[in-house]
Amino acid sequence: MSEADELDFEELFDDTDREPPSRSARLKRTLDLTVLAPLRIAIHDWRAVVAGTILLLYGLMGTVGVWLATKPSSGDHPKLQGPFQELAYPLGTDLYGRSILDQIIYATPDMFRMIFAGAIVAVGVAAVVGLLSGFMRGTPVDAVLMMLADIIITIPGLPLIIVITAIFQPTNPYIVGVFLGIDMWPGLARTVRSQVLSIREESYVEASQIMGLPTSSILRRDVAGQLMPFILVNASLTSRRVIFESVSLYFLGILPFTTYNWGVLMNLAYQENALTRSELLPWLVFPMITIILMSFAFVLLSQAMDAIFNVRLQARHAETIDDKEMTE
Repeated sequence: MSEADELDFEELFDDTDREPPSRSARLKRTLDLTVLAPLRIAIHDWRAVVAGTILLLYGLMGTVGVWLATKPSSGDHPKLQGPFQELAYPLGTDLYGRSILDQIIYATPDMFRMIFAGAIVAVGVAAVVGLLSGFMRGTPVDAVLMMLADIIITIPGLPLIIVITAIFQPTNPYIVGVFLGIDMWPGLARTVRSQVLSIREESYVEASQIMGLPTSSILRRDVAGQLMPFILVNASLTSRRVIFESVSLYFLGILPFTTYNWGVLMNLAYQENALTRSELLPWLVFPMITIILMSFAFVLLSQAMDAIFNVRLQARHAETIDDKEMTE
């Protein structure tokens, strides 16, 4: 046997006798793939940067801003002052002498509460229904869940929410968010179901079933994990829809004016004929800009998530994966 052949055999035995990676190495690799690589992708994606900056601004406005700003009340400032004239009311004042900026700031925390509750209800129910229905295809459970989704889909969403909110007159922002999420889950549930029908045919899911693993474990580990990026993207889009629906209900006067809301500001400005009185336009325009900017941030965030959760991009930005592993 030549010397070159002996070297080849030594390399072969070195590969087969290679020790498995240590626990710290596995943890480092998991952290790199699941946290650090997505962060690197987000930093290099202008959509994620812009969306994160805007949402961070709103987050600060709803936390630190509420602590720094003065709670608006009638007569705090001169009436109908224009924007960008005084530091005490940079966006101007309304017909009652209240700072428009302070009203926008104090409406932000409740808006986040509505978004959180609405997204949790809509996406959570859709995920559970879609997972169970898709994995138990052809069973009575599948038939009942899809029949329930079809019934809710056939009911016009906005009239349904108007009727429910008119009856219960909710004042808690979390309850408002729950009501808004009632009609948002059926369409997403059907989409999740179609994804599950595809995933359940994969070889690793069949292997788990053959091994006798419980259905709950298979759904949680093998199926739900594959769907999380898709679910999070839809959660971002659902948040945008909650914003528009909540503001619309407050603007139309269907929800009681017991809390600060951008829709309430627009309603009061509209009732005072802000469309025809130029001195009242800031009262109507600035809340509208606030709504548009936040919804734009959620749209950009959903688009950026497509890249952030892309497996190939994650592998490319991961420091624990070399070029050889990516080509295999």
